[in-house]
Amino acid sequence: MLKIIDLHVSINKKEVLKGINMTIREGEIHAIIGPNGSGKTSLALTIMGHPKYKIDKGKIIFNNNDITNLKTFERAKLGLFLAMQNPVEIEGVKLGNFLRHSTRSLKLEETSLIDFRKKLKEEALSLNLSEDFIDRELNLGFSGGEKKKSEILQLQILKPKLAILDEIDSGLDADSLKKISEKIKSMIDKKFSLILITHYERMLDYIDPDYVHVIVDGKIIENGKKELMKEILKKGYANLKRT
Repeated sequence: MLKIIDLHVSINKKEVLKGINMTIREGEIHAIIGPNGSGKTSLALTIMGHPKYKIDKGKIIFNNNDITNLKTFERAKLGLFLAMQNPVEIEGVKLGNFLRHSTRSLKLEETSLIDFRKKLKEEALSLNLSEDFIDRELNLGFSGGEKKKSEILQLQILKPKLAILDEIDSGLDADSLKKISEKIKSMIDKKFSLILITHYERMLDYIDPDYVHVIVDGKIIENGKKELMKEILKKGYANLKRT
């Protein structure tokens, strides 16, 4: 599904990713961990085609398409989705209208406006959000937890093939974390894959990754299973071998 080959990336002439290699198959869950500033978010934004990140070398292949030079909206149309750490506030654009236009742009199943809004409200309620949440301006005045739930609501409606969730668990209370984790877990199937960027083991109590990758200083220095994350949380990153 997703193959990253010897990816070198810079921003403002500073190298932030230094030869990343990764393969994600359909139905797999990959967790990416690492200290602050290690390159986790840079990798996520590069995969989605953020214009500030310059690919100096390497390729990104998604579903047999070379997307290395594609624009963000082109990648989204192919089935990529990114839930950002700090979603942008967009004044004047209501969440429901945004999702309606997004589903049409992605050419998803067409439904009447009434049926679409009904589905949106049902999904919002399932995340413990009020029905009128969909009529609020996108991320404007949202609490931290509401922003995270809004991202998951978008994920459920847009149904991407591969989702990247960048610290979706940060700032959530125990109940919200459990609710969001259950929603994400219910989406996992043979056609949907997930990259989960996190600092915390607690989300992995609900979502069991197939692989864990450790990024330090722009490089993947260790690959393993869930046990690797538990070990790092106990011992820290300092003892890991840097290549």
